[in-house]
Amino acid sequence: MMDANKMLVTEFVLTGLTERPGLQAPLFLVFLLTYLTTMVGNLGLAALIWKDARLHSPMYLFLGSLAFADACSSSSVTPRMLTTFLFKNHMISLVGCITQFYTFASSANTECFLLVVMAYDRYVAICNPLLYPAVMSNIFCIQLLVVSYIIGFLHPMMHVGLLFRLTFCKSNVIHYFYCEILQLFKISCTDPRVNMLLIFIFSVFIQSFTFLTIIVSYMRVLFAILKKKSAKGRSKAFSTCSAHLLSVSLFYGTLFLMYVRPGSGPAEDQDKMYSLFYTVIIPLINPFIYSLRNKEVIGALRRIISK
Repeated sequence: MMDANKMLVTEFVLTGLTERPGLQAPLFLVFLLTYLTTMVGNLGLAALIWKDARLHSPMYLFLGSLAFADACSSSSVTPRMLTTFLFKNHMISLVGCITQFYTFASSANTECFLLVVMAYDRYVAICNPLLYPAVMSNIFCIQLLVVSYIIGFLHPMMHVGLLFRLTFCKSNVIHYFYCEILQLFKISCTDPRVNMLLIFIFSVFIQSFTFLTIIVSYMRVLFAILKKKSAKGRSKAFSTCSAHLLSVSLFYGTLFLMYVRPGSGPAEDQDKMYSLFYTVIIPLINPFIYSLRNKEVIGALRRIISK
């Protein structure tokens, strides 16, 4: 009888960001505006880079790919969250739930490696400017992008495969605004310790490896900048790298707090804030972090508008 009951739970209820009725309409408007701004910012930046020939360089190729990954990341979570504000039916199928997790996880993993690629690009450009055209050739840049996307899309498949070994009979209510994998473990009636161990191991490895690689690259860049005699050159290099480091700090800070921090308890509101930050806020602010202080992007936007 228990085995039969386990198989019955094939749909889940997402409670959403909050269950307070008075906040549903205001939050819907806030997150709808946020999502539209995110899409316009990221897809607009990607389109601008594709349209303007002056931005056809490795740095902007990677930046456009990052913008696309951010758009996918936000689209995997926010539209579903918006429906929970409007409708009383918060049901999502098991397949839909796992698909949502996979879409977000693949986008987030891809972003980790794209940030590494961008850091390496800045390292070569600033520390070895004479070798930059030879090192960052078109073929090599495409190879870096392909590897980033392949790793990003393959890694979550392992966790998806392990999710299918779980059965759900304790509850079908997920007290969250999207199908976050740790929340699925909480309502599993199969022991999820193997899944949790692999999540922890791969999170530590991937996040630590990519984060340390980025930090080492920018440390080398910082030392190279300080040696520059030109104040204008130092200012331009600092401006570019500071934007990258701000994005990296925000992204990795919340990921570490969510998946790597030791002894994380059932602080659901706190976890929701961490998740909200890297699923909604970071994709929103990334295109502005990278473009507002970038004279080349601003110049390309002005040329497009003037036409």
